[in-house]
Amino acid sequence: MHHLVEAFIEPTFSVHYVGNKYNEEPILLSETAQTADDDLLQALKEYFLKPFKSEEYFEFRHGSDLVLNEVYTYVSAIFENPESLHEQSTKLAQHLYEQSLHQNIKGGEFYVVYIKDCYMDGHFIDAVGLFKSETRESFLDAAYSNGDMELSLQEGISIDKLDKGCLIFNTKKEDGYVLSIVDGTNRSKEALYWKDDFLNVLVMKNEYHQTNEFLSVAKEYMSKQVVEEFEVVKTDQIAMLNRSMDYFKNNESFSKQDFEEQVLTDEPLIESFRNFEDNFKKEHKLEYTNEFEISTQAVKKQSRVFKSVLKLDKNFHIYIHGNKELIEQGTDENGRKFYKIYYYNEA
Repeated sequence: MHHLVEAFIEPTFSVHYVGNKYNEEPILLSETAQTADDDLLQALKEYFLKPFKSEEYFEFRHGSDLVLNEVYTYVSAIFENPESLHEQSTKLAQHLYEQSLHQNIKGGEFYVVYIKDCYMDGHFIDAVGLFKSETRESFLDAAYSNGDMELSLQEGISIDKLDKGCLIFNTKKEDGYVLSIVDGTNRSKEALYWKDDFLNVLVMKNEYHQTNEFLSVAKEYMSKQVVEEFEVVKTDQIAMLNRSMDYFKNNESFSKQDFEEQVLTDEPLIESFRNFEDNFKKEHKLEYTNEFEISTQAVKKQSRVFKSVLKLDKNFHIYIHGNKELIEQGTDENGRKFYKIYYYNEA
């Protein structure tokens, strides 16, 4: 896990414009590096680093030899000699331009910066940041001139939202470094050029990745398969989802056997889940082991989609968080369905 609170951007960095090669837009390379004052550096730190909160990490890859991965090689040269940042930034910009081969890819400013004092795994290390701004916004500019206020419509880059970014931390070089990636625009297939074509990376199989993948399988099974295969009422389904989330919130490590015994409990249900899991993992190319450390951030992310809400027509939403024995389902003499809820205290 990384922290960037104490990190700071070196005042000398590079900016280029990378257009869409497919649409015959230009690439505009700056001849020299930029130098920023303290105020601009603080704004750039907020713009560049604030979005990097995920514990999902990546590593560079290449089919034959890691040094043939262009970004890996250029960034390695920067780590070896930070003074070469601008020289290597032009190579990175040209490589990005060569990958901009879909008509929907937006051109934009491409930044290469050197970052110090990134905290990761108990150590302060350096990083290289690659960022691209693709979205421009209109804003009003007011100026006082000759006794009057004058308004003009300007267009610029909003520093509230980073479109694309990558932090390459200077650790585990022999394995392809450790990367954190942000891609905030257009999640369609052609937009994957940033991660797949330009960076050419694979996700690291750490605890975040494994926790996230297993919970995705469990949610898919309990939301769909268990209802189709067994006569499971909605309250039992929600109780199962709640038990799953409670297991991950209350344990530091995951054991598949323990999960099956504590959450699924019933042997036919366990067998059904194993069959579903095997097929789902093959179909979606998921990889996780039967035992791993649990990532609290992955649990927090998945808890947003583990629904414990009972929706009744358009009139009521009942949130079920605990004992399902305190809610009963029935049908009255007119054929109307109802739920009876028991409780001790009213908040």
